[in-house]
Amino acid sequence: MSKTYQFPQGFLWGGAVAANQCEGAWKEGGKGESVPDHITAGSITSPRRWTKQIEANTYYPSHHAVDFYHHYEEDIALMGEMGFKCFRTSINWARIFPNGYDDNPNPEGIAFYHKVFQCCHKYGIEPLVTLSHYELPWGLTEKYNGWASRDVIDHFVHYAYTCFMEYKDEVKYWLTFNEINCAMMPFGTIMGLGMVPEYPAMDFKHQESKPQMQKRFQALHHQFVASAKAVQVGHAINPDFKIGCMIAGHTCYPYSCNPKDALAAQHQNNMNNYFCGDVQVRGEYPYFAKRYFEDNDIHIDITENDRIELKRGTVDFYSFSYYMSSVAATQPVETKGDDKVGGNVFGGVKNPYLKASDWGWQIDPEGLRWYLNDVYGRYHIPLMIVENGLGANDVRSEDGKFHDTYRIDYLRSHIEQMGEAIKDGVDLMGYTMWGCFDLVSASTGEMKKRYGFVYVDRDNDGNGDLHREKKDSFDWYKKVIASNGKDLD
Repeated sequence: MSKTYQFPQGFLWGGAVAANQCEGAWKEGGKGESVPDHITAGSITSPRRWTKQIEANTYYPSHHAVDFYHHYEEDIALMGEMGFKCFRTSINWARIFPNGYDDNPNPEGIAFYHKVFQCCHKYGIEPLVTLSHYELPWGLTEKYNGWASRDVIDHFVHYAYTCFMEYKDEVKYWLTFNEINCAMMPFGTIMGLGMVPEYPAMDFKHQESKPQMQKRFQALHHQFVASAKAVQVGHAINPDFKIGCMIAGHTCYPYSCNPKDALAAQHQNNMNNYFCGDVQVRGEYPYFAKRYFEDNDIHIDITENDRIELKRGTVDFYSFSYYMSSVAATQPVETKGDDKVGGNVFGGVKNPYLKASDWGWQIDPEGLRWYLNDVYGRYHIPLMIVENGLGANDVRSEDGKFHDTYRIDYLRSHIEQMGEAIKDGVDLMGYTMWGCFDLVSASTGEMKKRYGFVYVDRDNDGNGDLHREKKDSFDWYKKVIASNGKDLD
């Protein structure tokens, strides 16, 4: 029997997806090519690759994904059946402005998202819309090397203005950039920033050169300014808009009570959670940025006007993804050779107190409570968990159904810790678990790594008829929402 928790009235229960991982229809409806359209499939052992030209006989998962473009009515109806209060999705920038720098928007793209948002409201679902979720138009990469150029700031603001104006009566909740802190990491060069990287694969462990690191942090600064300007534009169009940032959340523990381990963990938490958070919530770089830039020979071009824009364009709420925690060790750890673990973007030393998913991501519900308290203690603005879930190789049982009790256990344990954090005093406004229906994995490009309450018949090679089936977790989550988090059994 689970404990009973009191979630706030109006709590935004729901699920989350990204256009490039579910939408498909990559050349339909006037859409232009985007960066994900140039990233191949991969696996847990083979990194995804980006290619300048689309290669014949190579599988690019975003091209068709799970075809939400043609199945959105069916998918949203299933969300409505579960009782969703909120659906987090993204707008594919290249569907609105095919090249990214076009003067006028694509009417078919505009119309498509009107239909999606109106369908959401039909079922009483509030859309939560991410403007940029790893979906930079390829035209901006070709013309400017992505966010390396300041020129992209104005193109993003024009895009944001267009979306805010078009959907001002249909969308209240917005996010500017998905997991903006991933731009600080090597794999974020192409995914988050749309810049041509030094290496052909999305290798999360790649060690890049200092000049490329300099380019990344300058490009990230351009995103900060673009986000701040967009927030101001959005609030001017509709003062009722709630516009948030989105961080890839990370809880890092010291491996031991060695002060060096404690300092290493503190550094990771600062850089991963607060470097970007401070800029977007407080409107200025954190105190520790100065030394980090000096130690890494990074010199950011920050104008006085940039500083003014950052101060004026702070966000209304802090949203984040949370999948796992990690451990920082400054000395070699003696184990049986399996001392390292992977993750969505964070790895580290294995935590002996935790179990891991099929993909080696360590499962740590209490780490979510720690994170919620730590972030709320720093910012005192509403928080929202907009990604959390378990990627697993779901297998059909002998009775023909998907009995994903492991997913229910994972979600239950994290929702319980959300309840504990609310008791602690954290202002938590909502929870949209990741991948409410199966979609393409961003990290590996696989379909085998499934997250959803709804099974989608598509495999790693793009085969399948795309039919949808409910898993056991579908009815469980429906019950959770109906009880506002009280019934977790």
